[in-house]
Amino acid sequence: MAYLDDLAFFQRLAHAGSLTATARELGLSLSAVSKRLKQLEARLGVELASRTTRRLTLTAEGERYFTRGATILEELSELEETLGDHQTELSGPLRVNASFGFGRRHVAPLLSAFCTRHPGIEAVLELSNFPLSLGDQAYDIGIRVGEPPDSRLVARRILTNRRVLCAAPRYLASMPPLESPAALGGQACLLLRENDSDFAVWRFHRRDAPQREQAVKVSGPLASNDGEVIMQMALDGHGIALRSWWDVHEHLARGDLVELLPAWQGVRADFHAVYQQRRHVPSRLRAFVAYLEQEMASRVPPLQNSPVSGFGEPLTRSVAVKDDAS
Repeated sequence: MAYLDDLAFFQRLAHAGSLTATARELGLSLSAVSKRLKQLEARLGVELASRTTRRLTLTAEGERYFTRGATILEELSELEETLGDHQTELSGPLRVNASFGFGRRHVAPLLSAFCTRHPGIEAVLELSNFPLSLGDQAYDIGIRVGEPPDSRLVARRILTNRRVLCAAPRYLASMPPLESPAALGGQACLLLRENDSDFAVWRFHRRDAPQREQAVKVSGPLASNDGEVIMQMALDGHGIALRSWWDVHEHLARGDLVELLPAWQGVRADFHAVYQQRRHVPSRLRAFVAYLEQEMASRVPPLQNSPVSGFGEPLTRSVAVKDDAS
């Protein structure tokens, strides 16, 4: 139907954010996209967007057409998924947001493999320094880390993770043994400045008493806003780093880095796949989340000396997850 084609066209237009980007995505000329939008507005009798070639701003009518249109198209997709051969086929859009480091290392290759298995999937992976809003920017799944308590989203833990205090043998050879986190104040600590976090305060708890936490203000001559840079500085022997288990486990296994203060642990920073609550969760979304959970276990080994309770809760469980964690 022409009406459904118009709804789908306007969804692409609104997501792309400009006439030029839409033309590029659809393989059309700029004039063809502009003409189609004018024809749609003429049929509806309202202006849907103010635009230049570089920027598109939805009017109030455009926002309504976009929001209700997305619901209609989603309901149609849900209907088709329940009929006939569609029960065994995965198809349709899948928009995922993740952080740069974890997204490149793990989410991207798993999404690639998932799409190879299911060629009907139309996937977009958006990597960002800050987590993007699922609702406002129409993402189906967000990969979040930590214990964010603000908004309520359906969440599935895909990886258990914690921060690990570590340094290269080269640096350790020049420093006295650490006896407690408080001793970090006199060491060269490699600081990761990102996401407006309190980057100069490192937190730990004792392995034998998880409720006992110690926060230490640290400093050092080297810092970066990129985790890969911090990792390389640590490997080069410039100081002590506090990095995630998923990022350092291979270096620890090879002896390139050594874990410090074994009686203490960095804070937990588990990864969750989160999505908005809805009456019907599309099968492609459920399948990808399940695939992440299944495959991530073979990519990152379990945490050492850190038993995890409740791993693998049902997918429909709703937990508190903040939509702006990194």
